[in-house]
Parts: sequence; C-alpha cells; structure tokens
Amino acid sequence: MPEIQLRPTVATDLSRLMGFDHSISSESVWQLELRRENGQVASTFREVRLPRTIKVAYPHNPFALADDWVRKSMMYTAFIGPDPVGYICLLERGTASVVGITDLVVDAANRRKGVGAALLAAGQDWAASRSHRRLILEMQAKNLPAIRLAQKFGYEFCGYNDHYYINQDVAVFFAKILK
Repeated sequence: MPEIQLRPTVATDLSRLMGFDHSISSESVWQLELRRENGQVASTFREVRLPRTIKVAYPHNPFALADDWVRKSMMYTAFIGPDPVGYICLLERGTASVVGITDLVVDAANRRKGVGAALLAAGQDWAASRSHRRLILEMQAKNLPAIRLAQKFGYEFCGYNDHYYINQDVAVFFAKILK
C-alpha cells in the first residue's frame, strides 16, 4: 500500500479535486421496495445484482465544490506523493452533536488503495475531537462500494430519502456512534 498523507483542504487544492472522476462503477444496487397496505407503509432494501456493471454519476456538481467548501465544517484532502487522490467533506449539524459526511471521493485511478478508509478514519477522529457523538454518512443506493465501506467501518443503516439527489436517486444513510 502506498503512503497516504492527509491534511485540511486548502483553496489551491480545489481545482485538482474538481478534476477527479467522481463516478463509480457498480455490479449491484440497493433496491428500495415500498409496500402500502391497510394504512401502513413498509420499506425494504435488498441488494440486487445487475446483469452488467453500471457507471453511476456523482449526485453533486463537482464544479460547485469551491462554493460548497466554504459551507463545510471541515474538509480533508488525501495525497499519495504530491498528488491529491481523495477528499472528505464534513458538516456539523446544529446542536445535535451530529456530523454529516456529505462527500467521500477517491479519484478512480487510486481506488482500492486504502484512501477512502484513511479519509473516513480522519473524519471520525475530527468529529470525536470536537466531542460529537454521531456520524452520518450519505450515499446513493446505487453506490455499493460506499455502502460496503460504511459497513466495514461499523456504520449501520439508519434511513433513506427517496428522490434525495438532484438526479432523483435514492439516498441511503449509515450512522456510527462515536465513543
């Protein structure tokens, strides 16, 4: 594994981060099934293997990253050598002692090298250092690699929002209690 360096993002990083391939490939998705009967609504997610790998577009505008950056509570950039290879955006949510992870992106050429895990660990450490008690990670239901990363780090499914993203994709949310 290459050595991964992390540091708070600075303005000069943003143009390179916007240039990343933000899309992902997925062989499976979390499919939402809603059932309505007798005034009750039940929802179920199940992993469905697709007949072929799909390319999933990023649900946020990467070119708005500079505008969004100023509204985030913290943003870290990961480097391998001199090159940025990923970033994470964290947003403190009011007085509820909750931090939302709104973006966790690793450039396509550097995936499966531990970059996402390093960024997630840095986000957890930052939230814990600020005495937050809970982290919530959001992602598209189509983003099986992110779902598996969340599960690997002990995040548990805690909800969804249908038509959450501008492209109408379903968002799924995973939470972790910090000790």
